[in-house]
Amino acid sequence: MIKKILLPVVLLFSLVTFAQQATSSPYSFYGIGDIRFKGTVENRLMGGVAVFPDSIHMNLQNPASYSGLKLSTFAIGSGFNATKLHSFQGDDKAQRTTVDYMAIGMPILRKSTVTFGLIPYSSVGYKISNTDALGTIRRFQGRGGLNKVFVGYGYEINKQLSVGLDLSYNFGTIKTDNIKYISGIQYGAEEVNESDMSGLSVKIGAIYQRKINKHDFFASATFMPQSNLRNRNARNVYTVEYAEEGVSPTIVDAFDQIQLTNTIKLPTQFSLGAGYGTAKKWLIGTEIVFKQSNSFGNRFQDVNQASFENGFVYSLGGYYIPNYSAFSGYFKKVTYRAGLRYEKTGMVIRNESIMDQAVTGGFGFPLGGLFSNINLGVEYGKKGTAKANLVEEKYTNVIMSFSLNDKWFVQRKFD
Repeated sequence: MIKKILLPVVLLFSLVTFAQQATSSPYSFYGIGDIRFKGTVENRLMGGVAVFPDSIHMNLQNPASYSGLKLSTFAIGSGFNATKLHSFQGDDKAQRTTVDYMAIGMPILRKSTVTFGLIPYSSVGYKISNTDALGTIRRFQGRGGLNKVFVGYGYEINKQLSVGLDLSYNFGTIKTDNIKYISGIQYGAEEVNESDMSGLSVKIGAIYQRKINKHDFFASATFMPQSNLRNRNARNVYTVEYAEEGVSPTIVDAFDQIQLTNTIKLPTQFSLGAGYGTAKKWLIGTEIVFKQSNSFGNRFQDVNQASFENGFVYSLGGYYIPNYSAFSGYFKKVTYRAGLRYEKTGMVIRNESIMDQAVTGGFGFPLGGLFSNINLGVEYGKKGTAKANLVEEKYTNVIMSFSLNDKWFVQRKFD
């Protein structure tokens, strides 16, 4: 079944990923946009904890976990986002539906697995309009983002230690449009910026596990060294006639295009985590990710009142399964997940550090036996602050994924 649906789903995902506007956050104006969670729904529902290897679920946050897969696995995740934006200038609402990742893992030898997939890395999507006391109208709009396509390899050195490697190619385009109309002046001004970015990055990981007092102990670590994005910018400035919001203005005159190329540094990241429990029954874990994002930068050098500092993500979560191998009673085999996440994003605007915190919870429902499953849950959180004339975002994400497992490349004895 998995092979029959794989090709059309991959094609659909590729089209949607490049077309979708996956955020409505004003903070996506800065840096390379709103940084997306780059893991599966199963881990996201545990607050982002990714210290547990699994034989039927992919763990995209630590490549060492790939070696634990026992069957070929196809994973795809999506979500629905509803956000309430609050500032001292007023309130607004926004909704988005997104495809969050697609990945395939294939065991190739008894102790190793190869994976590949596509994940949105960051997203830009905002639309802001305001009029001041003097009648000056300002409109800001942005869209686009960065995607990453990756190939990974995980190897089990022994029963206790596994290691892995991800190699990623990051690429994408971000376009921003700023318009200003001054009361009493015939024409307005429009500035259109387009940034094309690309670059390579590497991530290595390790997972250690052993028995302690008849329970399972896990330790996890990952490291992603600093990498570079080549950023090719094009800036166009026009004088334009006034147009109502939502209508493209008519260009009166155009200035010479400004082109420049610079480098954006993707920050060094490393994580440490630990978990304890009984595999396939209950596990609880915690993890912290350190981000040296003080080296981060904006796409253009003339962005004011915004800088970056070192950040971190702290996660706590786990799962519970009443009876993984129960012959009767469907809900005995359901996986119950929950978690907490607290993040210092590394973004500083008007001297305010932008924080993001959330609670998560959901379920994993088996499909057609013990292996394939559908995962469904909710993430509720808050990002930013209304202080210093900024924006506070309260968001609800309904997230869902499919994890489909099968044996591939088996030679049939009978036709």
